[in-house]
Amino acid sequence: MSTARGTAHFDFSGCVAVVTGGAQGIGRAICDAFANSGATAVSWDLTDEPVVSDRRAGYRVDVSKPDTIAHATRATLERFGRIDLLVNNAGFAGPTEPLEHTDPDMWARVIDVNLLGVYHTCRSVVPVMRSAGVGRIVNIASLAGKEGTPNASAYSAAKAGVIALTKSLGKELARSGVLVNAIAPAAIETPLLQQMSAEHVQTMIAKSPLARLGTVDEVASLVLWLCSAASTFNTGAIFDLSGGRATY
Repeated sequence: MSTARGTAHFDFSGCVAVVTGGAQGIGRAICDAFANSGATAVSWDLTDEPVVSDRRAGYRVDVSKPDTIAHATRATLERFGRIDLLVNNAGFAGPTEPLEHTDPDMWARVIDVNLLGVYHTCRSVVPVMRSAGVGRIVNIASLAGKEGTPNASAYSAAKAGVIALTKSLGKELARSGVLVNAIAPAAIETPLLQQMSAEHVQTMIAKSPLARLGTVDEVASLVLWLCSAASTFNTGAIFDLSGGRATY
């Protein structure tokens, strides 16, 4: 039996796609995929310099600080006039350790970036999309938010919150023309894994029926599909990207 192989091609010409945490890892791959598909890819990241070209832009943003998001929203609209697509990807894993050993400030920081960052960004961009009557939001959650990963209580709790936020916002915007979905990846090979112990990463790999890490391009491919005209009846949904690991 032969298996079809190939890459899906999407046309996002004329669209402006904002990706938080777009300077590296998954976010960089998503920005590249959007730009290669005709969109203007705008990265909002801690490490971004305010660089603007016809197809790429970067604004310095800390998603835990709403004033930086408001500034980037204004700058993006002033330069490009629209925000069609939003991918909430910015993330911070924090240390891998038992809950009782976790510093409260560190626990709060993980929640601030991974959960409140999604809230702050959506709060700034949703009015733009609602006014336009069209838009797509994709939140990068995690399988940790569904399963609860040992020794990652803050990250698991934050990503569970992202899943619930996605379901809630998807229902709120269901008749507005704005669709909201999330992706729950298992372990993806990114610099974020460097924040975790090698033992913790190996445990995640061992749980995968495909016995490997996912790739950033595999995440980007699913993001583009959810943002495309091929996906029109999905909102408030969570899409697993787990190599067969997810069980519900």
